[in-house]
Amino acid sequence: MKKNWLILIAVVAAIAIVIISNELGKDSGASNAAGPRQERAADAPANASQEEAPKKGWAAPNFKLAALDSTSEFEVGGPREKPLIVNFWASWCGPCDIEAPDLVSLYEQYGDQVDLYAVNATNYDKIRNAREFVQEKEFPFPVLMDEKGTAGNAYKVFAYPTSFIIGRDGKIAERIEGVIPLKQWKQYLDDAIANENPS
Repeated sequence: MKKNWLILIAVVAAIAIVIISNELGKDSGASNAAGPRQERAADAPANASQEEAPKKGWAAPNFKLAALDSTSEFEVGGPREKPLIVNFWASWCGPCDIEAPDLVSLYEQYGDQVDLYAVNATNYDKIRNAREFVQEKEFPFPVLMDEKGTAGNAYKVFAYPTSFIIGRDGKIAERIEGVIPLKQWKQYLDDAIANENPS
């Protein structure tokens, strides 16, 4: 009789463990499915609010940053000749590693119609690591160093990668958080290029 009770208790305990595991799995799965793949900077402000982040239709915040090679500076803000991708990234960011080949591919396909600035979150990164990442991925576009975090703060970027497509009118056409399919990138860029006279 004691043996039957022990078996019954073991079966009930096993069922309880399976139910609890499934519920925990659902919670983590739901949070993963809720948004794109991104990695948050370890010391990013905990109270960073998406409500105050620049969005589609807003004027792109101005910034001026030096390039990784330290020989040139690039400016963002106001009307421009071509649409622009501003991609915020870090060398330690796994999703940035996944996204890098797509950015290279986009630049190779659209480089004569669209500019692309890869802004390294240098305030959360190391220059040496950023340089190694850029060499490994063979970035053909300008890489800018946000050493004080001024551009990242202006755009309210605290998770990586985060990208902005800025139209010729200097307004944000798209805010892209995390990794998106290459096909979606191409649709956004085709739309930005086709929009010759933005309102």
